[in-house]
Amino acid sequence: MTDPAAPVAAFTGQPSPTPPPAPSDTEFAELTPAVTAKLDAAVQRVMRQANVPGVMVALSAPGKGTYIRSFGVADKATGAPMNPGLYMRIGSETKTFTVTALLELVDEDEVGLDDTIDKYVDGVPNGDKITLRQLAGMRSGLFNYTADEDFFDAFTSDPDQPFTPEQLLAYSFKHPVNFQPGEEFEYSNTNTILLGLVVEKVSGMPLDEYIDENVVQPAGLRHTLFPTDAAFPSPHAHGYTNQTASGDVEDATDWNPSWGWAAGAMISNLQDMRTWARVVATGTLLSPETQAERLEAPQTVPGSGYGLGIFDVQGWIGHNGSLPGYESLTVYLPEAQATLVVLLNTDILDEGVEPSTLFGEAITRIVTPDHVFDLPRPPASASPTPASPSS
Repeated sequence: MTDPAAPVAAFTGQPSPTPPPAPSDTEFAELTPAVTAKLDAAVQRVMRQANVPGVMVALSAPGKGTYIRSFGVADKATGAPMNPGLYMRIGSETKTFTVTALLELVDEDEVGLDDTIDKYVDGVPNGDKITLRQLAGMRSGLFNYTADEDFFDAFTSDPDQPFTPEQLLAYSFKHPVNFQPGEEFEYSNTNTILLGLVVEKVSGMPLDEYIDENVVQPAGLRHTLFPTDAAFPSPHAHGYTNQTASGDVEDATDWNPSWGWAAGAMISNLQDMRTWARVVATGTLLSPETQAERLEAPQTVPGSGYGLGIFDVQGWIGHNGSLPGYESLTVYLPEAQATLVVLLNTDILDEGVEPSTLFGEAITRIVTPDHVFDLPRPPASASPTPASPSS
């Protein structure tokens, strides 16, 4: 089982004393009718190429206009159209909320980024060496539980079943560590599950409640939630996946997201994610000092890096998400104060590539040719690894 949404890096803290840079005329194309037509064509081309049922896109920058579109269907059975007001599952974008919660506790001097995880959670391999900073930066060396075959079998045999954080960690901890803390970068959901437990222990609150009260509400998000079961607010899009026991495509809309918990369970909509793109990238909820630490993004591949629960891909700062039936991409380009959000209702890869990445690349190639959102492609000869719930 793999983690398709293995992105790469970081950028910005509480209202910063320094104003953001003025938008540059060279950074972002004006959204004229001609540019809008190019965007429409590019999005529809990716839809055909990757066989995406439905997608919604929001793109904007001060003084350049706003592009909000939806294409395709939200429900293949009824043909109901996709529309920008639908709720969607956002997968690994949950990590940006969990890590923001942790960093708020750092600002309150309740935790330290260089504390080791054994101070908060018992039984973690190398727990006396792995720091919270290394967990948030995907540099712990802990095995990714979603890559465990027993987990894949358990999940696909009954996608409606609930998982506890402790069960998820058990799938990871039966494996040896992949490397010593800090030696490498390796995207692992295990890291963020542990950080969720830290937030709960230190705050004395369930993670979903802490995030709602201290992250979602202060950010002004009205349609974002951390579900504790399979409940999905209406209206929502149906999601389609091939991460199934048979490999056949199934409707995953009502599958229980508890297996993703702090790493991937959350739900939102297009407007809230547009707001969140700016909040998380500019550090509205954090001190400037803590946000600066978050945005230290050591390079993971050329042109991309990963900070503390956030990536920087060719200057676009944010995160992507993928879990059965849904993908998302929420990024912010500080130079142009530009926001891009893409939400879609499939996670089926196109020749090993995330559809959200294909959309991000096609869109940014038009509006920010000097900052094209592009992640490395797998070798042409490489066959996809076994499917797995990914966040």
